[in-house]
Amino acid sequence: MSNKPEVIVYTDGACSGNPGPGGWGAILKWNGKEKELSGGDSQTTNNRMEMQAVIEALKALKKPCVVKIHSDSALIINAFTKGWIDNWQKKGWRKSDKKPVENKELWQDMLEAMKPHEVVWVKVKGHSGIVLNERADQLAVAASQRIQN
Repeated sequence: MSNKPEVIVYTDGACSGNPGPGGWGAILKWNGKEKELSGGDSQTTNNRMEMQAVIEALKALKKPCVVKIHSDSALIINAFTKGWIDNWQKKGWRKSDKKPVENKELWQDMLEAMKPHEVVWVKVKGHSGIVLNERADQLAVAASQRIQN
């Protein structure tokens, strides 16, 4: 077992139109404390916002941690738990159909942000009453609405 602190993270992204104005939200839980983060972009996609939430949560950590990232993004979870990201890198950031991987720069940012940490990926079902996942969604939606207005 690692002697690093364990941080529980819930992330989500939202987009009004795809592409369109979007937002991301993240909640970090550690040692009985919670920190909420959010932001957005005026012209983005849902996948980009899902990824940005993970990146920003990891960047917010001030020292190496064991990070349990809870996400309802099948793309992100599968990329890491099914080895897709390793295959994309081996193939020069191309998917099995030989097409370029979308959002390569965000995947690279995520890999960089993960380096100091031990990351555990946890798939959650979206909009299923998981309190912190619902809150991450609310943060993402609110951020996307701030961008629109």
